[in-house]
Amino acid sequence: MSATENTNRAEFGLHGVTGMLIATVLLLSILTFLITWAIGVQQKSATHPYDPAPIRNSLNNVKADSKANINFAFKDVK
Repeated sequence: MSATENTNRAEFGLHGVTGMLIATVLLLSILTFLITWAIGVQQKSATHPYDPAPIRNSLNNVKADSKANINFAFKDVK
């Protein structure tokens, strides 16, 4: 047996096959969760579409004709 021979191999340690399997299962479970979540979001969006009407109605109450804003708006750059 030479001094450079590696006799402490861990084919089934966490850095070997077992680690690869754990990483694969973890990544597949994350992928499954994200796909399931995306399907749920898509189904909710299909049944309850976005309605911008409440925002549009609230913007009607904004006062944009202030006399003080004339000093800052629509001025040429000097």
